[in-house]
Amino acid sequence: MPESLLPARTFGTLVPAMVTPFTADGEVDYDQAAKLADKLVADGCDGLVVTGTTGETSTLTDEENLGMFRAVLDAVGGRAKVIAGTGTNDTRHSVNLSRRAQELGVDGLLLVTPYYNKPSQAGIHAHFTAIADATELPIMLYDIPGRAGVPIETETIIRLADHPRILALKDAKADFGATTRVLANTDLDVYSGDDGLTLPLMAAGAVGLVSVTAHVATKAFRALVDAAAAGDFATARRIHFELDPVIRAVMTRVQGAVAAKQVLKWQGILSNSVVRLPLVEPEEAEIAIIKADLAEAGMEL
Repeated sequence: MPESLLPARTFGTLVPAMVTPFTADGEVDYDQAAKLADKLVADGCDGLVVTGTTGETSTLTDEENLGMFRAVLDAVGGRAKVIAGTGTNDTRHSVNLSRRAQELGVDGLLLVTPYYNKPSQAGIHAHFTAIADATELPIMLYDIPGRAGVPIETETIIRLADHPRILALKDAKADFGATTRVLANTDLDVYSGDDGLTLPLMAAGAVGLVSVTAHVATKAFRALVDAAAAGDFATARRIHFELDPVIRAVMTRVQGAVAAKQVLKWQGILSNSVVRLPLVEPEEAEIAIIKADLAEAGMEL
């Protein structure tokens, strides 16, 4: 589909959840982050989530988070939407970080369900509403019960969709029925938060995906999203099948940030695959499985 015919979206349609590159001694490497952001946009991404789950935000300081927002804005601001991952399990902390991100000029916020605390649905609603009321930025909710410990229930999402700044949902719940009800009962832009479910969710009305695997197969995911948006499901299905072993390599063998950094190093895009504890780099047996998956996909490393 020609770019001019694609619907305008607040957050883009192909949105990698960027890794946070580190130096060999574990410090944030802002220069590498800027180069990675530039490459992703050049290869077809129209949005970037900065310091989300894959960005290892839980082990970054606030100043490191803000430094990443600044580096990516400087690199691609105006060419792609820069979406700041500012959600934590502390509402006041999230409000403060969100306000500081807004001051830097980010285009939107990604807010994950408060994790570890296991709040009630009333608490989840109050948490997101407090952050949305405290900023002027558009917000994408991030529903990932496997990490957060609790889901954002469908009824809660529908209520939150009434807020004028809550415009989108990153759906990593893997509950197609629940997502169908959100699509049927709200105007939210829904994004697949599970790379392997992009095609079925777009067939039901999702607008794109927030992806880990798009780091390493950007152009293929761009083609998949564009084909699905155009209703060309024969093409989209073919690409979906071709991407399956790549998605397995990045999403199922080890933690996503760990796998993505390893493959990006093999591709020569990152200089190393350093992650922060408690994450560790893959072991030899895990590397062998990842390489076998990529070989099945015909990817040369």
